[in-house]
Amino acid sequence: MARSVRRHARYADTGMQVLSRVLSYAVEEGKIVGNPCEGIKALYSGDRSEIIWTAADISNLKAAASAEIAYAVDLAAHTGLRLGDLLRLSWSHVGDDAIVITTGKSKHRREAIVPLYDGLRAVLAAIPKRSTTILTNSKGRPWTRNGFGSSFNKAKIAADMGEANLHFHDLRGTAATRFYTAGLSERVIAEIMGWEEDHVAGIIRRYVDRSAATKAIIRQLNERRT
Repeated sequence: MARSVRRHARYADTGMQVLSRVLSYAVEEGKIVGNPCEGIKALYSGDRSEIIWTAADISNLKAAASAEIAYAVDLAAHTGLRLGDLLRLSWSHVGDDAIVITTGKSKHRREAIVPLYDGLRAVLAAIPKRSTTILTNSKGRPWTRNGFGSSFNKAKIAADMGEANLHFHDLRGTAATRFYTAGLSERVIAEIMGWEEDHVAGIIRRYVDRSAATKAIIRQLNERRT
């Protein structure tokens, strides 16, 4: 039901946008005095700012999920890689000091460089090497995107999180929050996650939990005073 409402809201907003453009043209041509669509708020909001997985959310899901799904969740929360990149991530991408992989979003023109900090090393050490790819399904084979999506959704339902407004890609926000509150600069976070540096400030504002970011800023300000 909720999904249907959101879908209809998007359709209504699209119709409103088209109508507004037509009316704006009519105003420019002097056919009408003003555009009555101006100022009407959209019904649907696709902004997922401040939607991140908390430690409690992750623990709740992992308690009901298979080990294979749990590995993927942990890896996403510790790297910030997109699902497509995670599913093709191979052991050969893991170097002595960092995971280095070209990003599908950039059509492989940019690299994500994720340092192998202790938490990430622990996650990788817990994953059995059953294939050239790091993440595999229960049969030890590389995941297909559809297969992973189906299994992930089943895990959410099993954890009684089926109605929770949390998507797998929101784990990127968890990773961004982890990096930002650790004191990493926006430039470094951009390099780690394969984001465009000139857009990273806006992306950080979108993905990083505000309360965590505020605490990080307070800590940095206090450190500068000492």
